[in-house]
Amino acid sequence: MQKVIVGLSGGVDSSVAAALLCAQGYEVIGLTLWLMKGKGQCCSEGMVDAAQLCQQLEIPYHIIDSRDVFTREIIDYLVSGYQSGITPLPCSQCNKAVKFGPMLQYAKSEHDAQLIATGHYARVYYDEQVGRYQLLRALDHNKDQSYFLYDLNQEILSCVLFPLGSQNKEQTREMATQYNLLTADKPDSQDLCLIENYGSMNSFLDKYIDAREGEILNLEGEVIGKHEGIHHYTIGQRRGLGIAAAEPLYVVSLDHFLNRVIVGSRSQAGQTSCHVTRINWVSINQPKNPLTVEVQVRYRCKPVEVDLIPLGPGIVKLNFPEPQFGITPGQAAVFYRGDTLLGGGIIEK
Repeated sequence: MQKVIVGLSGGVDSSVAAALLCAQGYEVIGLTLWLMKGKGQCCSEGMVDAAQLCQQLEIPYHIIDSRDVFTREIIDYLVSGYQSGITPLPCSQCNKAVKFGPMLQYAKSEHDAQLIATGHYARVYYDEQVGRYQLLRALDHNKDQSYFLYDLNQEILSCVLFPLGSQNKEQTREMATQYNLLTADKPDSQDLCLIENYGSMNSFLDKYIDAREGEILNLEGEVIGKHEGIHHYTIGQRRGLGIAAAEPLYVVSLDHFLNRVIVGSRSQAGQTSCHVTRINWVSINQPKNPLTVEVQVRYRCKPVEVDLIPLGPGIVKLNFPEPQFGITPGQAAVFYRGDTLLGGGIIEK
């Protein structure tokens, strides 16, 4: 019987993942990473629900205090990013540095287990022809979470199970009911646990970053408003600017050094290229020559075909056939070919 450590948030997805693996004959051990104090599915409420689920499934349950590593890898990362005028993506960083890596290390060292599992909607398989594990989109593209997993390495992919990758959310809910799980009717969590805990990203940032008033300018350099801190703004933002104008205005750029927010029309916010750094090549080796891929520059945006030009180890340039709206430094650009996630990195400029 293979032993598997299942990451439990207290939500329905990870609960069904654990139940499915039990039904498939695995020796399942539940694990929750305690990331921060307060409410939310990854915190106090989630740990109670996860503990009750494990009692229901009659499997062991453990908690790891990961608050220090979460503060160092995620909270400090977010705060320093927003202070410098970029919009960091915490989820992929958290998956790499806080969740999957430490989970696998814990599984091997404490339980002699070679497998870990989560409730993410994604798929993995080993391609013998290329000699690499392939990370694939979930069959349900509306629920697919592979975008946030682009930074996982081959070691983790060789040891991870995604039991929900071949089903949709409706099937997961049905399974939770069939298994009579305590979490069957629990509502979905928000994509970002910090928002669940603090109410909004601005509320979280205001706890760590002092407000500093500055100017809002249009692209002609005219001052058309005031702001209370550039950390409240992100590229492509329209709502909450507090500016009356004849046409809708969007944040085009953030000037950290002069503490300015630059706004323009939607067409002015488009970009035809960007550089991507800190790239992790997942399903292929690092390419030496240009290639055509599909890219997502936001989790919920539609993939678009681009020319990818390697510039050196860990850095590429993306050339878009048409201007793209809302390309944001600090966010992830993730490359696909069909359902296969090739790699991804952080948008630099």
